[in-house]
Amino acid sequence: MIEVTRINGKKYWINPHQIESMEEKPDLTISLLSGKTVVVLEKPDVVIQRIVEYRQKIGALNQEL
Repeated sequence: MIEVTRINGKKYWINPHQIESMEEKPDLTISLLSGKTVVVLEKPDVVIQRIVEYRQKIGALNQEL
């Protein structure tokens, strides 16, 4: 799970494997495979870095090489 911050300032954790897309409009809206959307304060590069770190932590990147 990766941590993000909702617009109201509350911390929220999402499963990065469930992210379908991200779009800035102007806040970052994360769309999940379930159809749910989450609007967060983080910029896309921050969320992407957290996803990469998470995948490194669980060893997923080694399986993709």
